[in-house]
Amino acid sequence: MKSKIDELMELKKQRNAIILAHYYQDPSIQDLADFMGDSLALAQAAKKTDADVILFCGVHFMAETAKILNPTKTVVIPDMNAGCSLADSCPPEQLKEWIDQNPGHTVISYINCNSGVKALSDIICTSSNALKIVASVPESTPIIFAPDKFLGSYINRKTGRNMKLWNGSCQVHIDFSEQEVINLCAQNPNAEVLAHPECPENILDYADFIGSTTAIIDHAVKSDKNEFIILTEPGVIHEMQKKAPEKKYIPVPSMSGCSCNNCPHMRLNTIDKMIDALKTLQPEILMDEDIRQKALIPLERMLELSK
Repeated sequence: MKSKIDELMELKKQRNAIILAHYYQDPSIQDLADFMGDSLALAQAAKKTDADVILFCGVHFMAETAKILNPTKTVVIPDMNAGCSLADSCPPEQLKEWIDQNPGHTVISYINCNSGVKALSDIICTSSNALKIVASVPESTPIIFAPDKFLGSYINRKTGRNMKLWNGSCQVHIDFSEQEVINLCAQNPNAEVLAHPECPENILDYADFIGSTTAIIDHAVKSDKNEFIILTEPGVIHEMQKKAPEKKYIPVPSMSGCSCNNCPHMRLNTIDKMIDALKTLQPEILMDEDIRQKALIPLERMLELSK
């Protein structure tokens, strides 16, 4: 009997499809992807592909980004309910009111936002390139930064800027327990603490290294240390274990005490839903063309500045 993986691969070939997946996906999906990456790498890969169909295993805003960059491609996502708490925290109409209240500001939006927010932005950034993007704006120019206040606060501290910050956050990264970080550091004194800048400042204070998803993975693999305490979505550990299986990776429990701080939205995608998406080409990512064209401008600026 044909396995589910064989069925998926046959459908992928029939559709001339590419599977793009984020590091926060379930390991079973990561292992099937044609390309794995963080938000910046996935945006770059989506722009370059010559596939007819993009099966995006991530969350909704990521699939939207692929559609913005590839309007002629069919972009499908395994589960349309795979949203993002951070993106949901910044409705476009509310952001527009805030922008109107702060004229003369350059609007930089973290890529973890919906297409309507991107359309209101001057430049998009990711955690990989945020410092570089902010540095591209003259110091004399005031900046509005949305939607992640903790990433924005981290950038302000690193650059000395005083960006106005939207009050948004990621439910995964704000839920790490400071007490558990303290406990794990005491129990593993030789371990490096690796953190994503979406974490609150009190958590980042314990970090030996702060960086994007890809930067965290690369640092762990290249470091001369052999133990790491991980302060980001634990899906990244799968890639670390593949690249450096001899090392030890320790996830940090949430404030509820559970060592399972997975993104519930990312984990909605499954292999069965991937098969259905390629069979039916649904759920398909569609958007208003005017919004798409407006959102394309700041995305293209980001990609140009990231070269």
